[in-house]
Amino acid sequence: MDLTELAVLIRTERKRAGLSMQSLAELAGVDRTTLSRLENQRLPELGYAKLERILAVLGLEFAVRPAGALPTLNDLKRDRGQGDV
Repeated sequence: MDLTELAVLIRTERKRAGLSMQSLAELAGVDRTTLSRLENQRLPELGYAKLERILAVLGLEFAVRPAGALPTLNDLKRDRGQGDV
């Protein structure tokens, strides 16, 4: 997943959570213009700490796995909101 795909996910999850861009920015400790540029795919790069805080506010987290690996059963269940096996 690249930054463009993350930006779409962040916008979708922010709206699902009923948060304004300003609210998410404040909760995550980032500037609203930075979040706006991210969501509108006009931000070439964003530091890990900022991205991690934004995701945490939205109840999301990074997961590392080998490139090209298929998701595990736990990954699929978590993505569907069913918790771990």
